[in-house]
Amino acid sequence: MASEHDEGRSGERAASQDGAAAAGQAPDQKTAHPETGGPKTADPQTAAAVAAAEAARPQNGESVRVDSWIWAVRLIKTRSLGATACRGGHVRVNGERVKPAHSVRVGDEVRLRHEGRERVVVVKRLIRKRVGAPVAVQCYVDNSPPPPPREAVAPAGIRDRGAGRPTKRDRRDMERLRGLEGLARARRDAETRP
Repeated sequence: MASEHDEGRSGERAASQDGAAAAGQAPDQKTAHPETGGPKTADPQTAAAVAAAEAARPQNGESVRVDSWIWAVRLIKTRSLGATACRGGHVRVNGERVKPAHSVRVGDEVRLRHEGRERVVVVKRLIRKRVGAPVAVQCYVDNSPPPPPREAVAPAGIRDRGAGRPTKRDRRDMERLRGLEGLARARRDAETRP
């Protein structure tokens, strides 16, 4: 049995559908977003996340730090990793190495070298707080080269079950196979030092 409260809600829904029909639209049809021109999402969770991103936007005249922005758009897991990447020279804005406190503007090209891959993104929206992945990808244009295929990366080396731990010789062979000969040589030199 429906209560008066439930009937009121269904009446509101019917009125909103009638308004959409009067405007010449289907009731569940997606409409263009006024700011971005892209489609509005009917999903309430995504809409809430977009609203949160808008709230996290800096006010007029305020700027966003590069380490904070690359963390907020989920290019890096933590802000401290972003600051470390900037200090190490792994972040470039418009071709120049930058410090963590460098201000980012809309239209800047940010190049980030992280976990063996280079990401090239153009800033589309400034945000200060970390947002979900569907909203984060709306904040930049990704011009990154495609990641290398998985076959190009050498496998870790699969051992037969029950073969035990790898010997020193096995470990050195695996490192040589992966192209980590310099690491093996440095390890051997460290073992022979007094």
